[in-house]
Amino acid sequence: MKKKILSALLCTSMVAAALTGCGGSGGSGDSAPAAETPAASTEETPAAEEPAAATEEAPAAEASGESLVYWSMWDAAEPQAQAISQSIEKFTAETGIAVDVQFKGRTGIREGLQPALDAGTNIDLFDEDIDRVNTTWGSYLLDLEELAKANDYESTANAGLMAACREVAGGTLKSIPYQPNVFAYFYNADIFEEAGVTAVPTTWTEFLDTCQKIKDAGYTPITNDNAYISSLFGYHMSRLIGESATEEVVKNGDWDNPAVLKTAQAYEELASKGYFSETIESNQWPAGQNTELAMGTAAMYLNGSWLPNEVKDIAGEDFNWGCFSYPAVEGGVDGTEASNYGAQVFAINAKSTKAEQAFELITYLTKGEADALLSEMSVGIPADSNNAEWPALLSNVKPVMDSLTTRYPWGAGAEANADMTPIIIENFTKLCGGSLDAQGFVDALKTAGN
Repeated sequence: MKKKILSALLCTSMVAAALTGCGGSGGSGDSAPAAETPAASTEETPAAEEPAAATEEAPAAEASGESLVYWSMWDAAEPQAQAISQSIEKFTAETGIAVDVQFKGRTGIREGLQPALDAGTNIDLFDEDIDRVNTTWGSYLLDLEELAKANDYESTANAGLMAACREVAGGTLKSIPYQPNVFAYFYNADIFEEAGVTAVPTTWTEFLDTCQKIKDAGYTPITNDNAYISSLFGYHMSRLIGESATEEVVKNGDWDNPAVLKTAQAYEELASKGYFSETIESNQWPAGQNTELAMGTAAMYLNGSWLPNEVKDIAGEDFNWGCFSYPAVEGGVDGTEASNYGAQVFAINAKSTKAEQAFELITYLTKGEADALLSEMSVGIPADSNNAEWPALLSNVKPVMDSLTTRYPWGAGAEANADMTPIIIENFTKLCGGSLDAQGFVDALKTAGN
């Protein structure tokens, strides 16, 4: 492992290019800085993205206005977009249905979709994170219950994800999941082995012990950055009092809730023992994942199942991935069975005049060969239950995802109040860096909320 570090240091001149190149190819729309995430998934600032025109594969019929118009969250250069483009080309050849697919990128769709829908722009279907689609844009969605039933869609769909789609939409199916993802601790299994960690931590006490062993072995136990650090706060709070209670605290500014100080004290202890990256306060995404985790100097990073794909070109084929759910805490109400898991989802505009064709396209993209192709090209989890083969880089993720029974939304409640999200990020980052203590963190939130 230490030889790998020496080798990695020789590659420093390549890092600047890698920071831009790897970040944009993630498996989730939630792999983004929190400023762009919902109150997101996914789950994030990949390289600046301009709304893209229809791909070259789009049939010429699109100019006639007869095409399905599909706005996608992916940038045209990403593997997800490339896989989708290939499958749409085959779909059109088989069905005769032309598709005008417009790869907008995360920024393009998050900033442009709602104004376009409000203006009556012809958009038949679109995709994004499960929470954002069903909450932020929920009023624009077509009820898909009858279409799903008529097409026997759920016979090979992931039952848990279909249930999640209904749950987040208030009990009705208004979106169809694809490219599932899960949020958990991803770690360097070689570092764990070298440090003498023989089992992943399932409790906070075990987590502290794991961190100390890793530090004693000469590695940084934990890294993070501005994209995901609010999730550390949300997950710990949710372990203590549950996600819905955490949301209420954040929404209502109830910073005197004892769980807030207790969470802060847990992270003050981690910081005081030197378990965080020395650059934690200055890390801007994707620095933590690209220059510390992938290059073998840091051991753990709370992130999504899109992470191995994002850093594979830096980490190399020999990187030994591990995964475990955020540990349970003493006296808490939730344990390792709870996490943010979900998917990107397709949804149909309620004003679309081509709903049946749009659902036919969605079915095609989320089943069989198209789903398998997307999984392979993007190193993502398949959505079709008949596609049982997971990418090798994600083999460690399957046991974690299979163990989950309680679903948290993105950030586990930490970003339930958009006005407070940047305040939480700023001050929790200082807490992890050691420049703010637990009471100072609570006081900062109270001051900002007044």
